Amino acid sequence: MAKALFGHVGVSPEMRVLSEVRRLREHCRNLEHEVARLEAANAALRQGLAVDDDMLTLAVPDGVAEHPEPAMA
Repeated sequence: MAKALFGHVGVSPEMRVLSEVRRLREHCRNLEHEVARLEAANAALRQGLAVDDDMLTLAVPDGVAEHPEPAMA
């Protein structure tokens, strides 16, 4: 089924496709390692963080939300 979805049956995959798949798998591994590193750093920061509940919510002043500034000011 996978070969049929890939577009050819009985023919070996093209070298360009193989190298692209290899490159993408390596990139995915690198991204997974980066996510794990960032999650560990985030957990370490969270452990050392002591903040009241009031600081976890952001309040927007009344006049700011009603009249937003243009994006290209």
